[in-house]
Amino acid sequence: MHPAARIEIDAPLEQVWAIMLDTERYAEWNPFVERAVTAQPPAVGNPIVLHVVWVNGKRTRSPERITALDGPTTDPATGTTSALMSYVYEGLPAHLGLVRGVRHQRLTQRPGGPTSYDTVEEAPRAPGAPRGAGPGGRRIPAARGGAQASG
Repeated sequence: MHPAARIEIDAPLEQVWAIMLDTERYAEWNPFVERAVTAQPPAVGNPIVLHVVWVNGKRTRSPERITALDGPTTDPATGTTSALMSYVYEGLPAHLGLVRGVRHQRLTQRPGGPTSYDTVEEAPRAPGAPRGAGPGGRRIPAARGGAQASG
């Protein structure tokens, strides 16, 4: 299983998407990241440095690269709107071929419903790491608003 979290947000998808792209305000909604630094506006191919706070209070920098920014599109058959932001981990362990991690953040909104925010990390679990652990075996914190990490 991959570490994941989901939350329902009572706001239009376009508004949530705009907030996700405002990386200078990431810490206001993402408890895992106290700061995100990238060129503005964010674009595919841009490096992004996530200043991460682990559950135990330790801090680290996580160098990433934006790999997808698929803005809101609506399926004409269902009326469902979706958007996607993804980035890949580019730290030293990745350059050495030891780990590969990709984080996907997907928004979905059905007509008249709330916006669903789903995030999942595609990364092999470190040997001996607990379920719900991120790279290096670190536990991923629950998202604000009641979403829980699962793995």
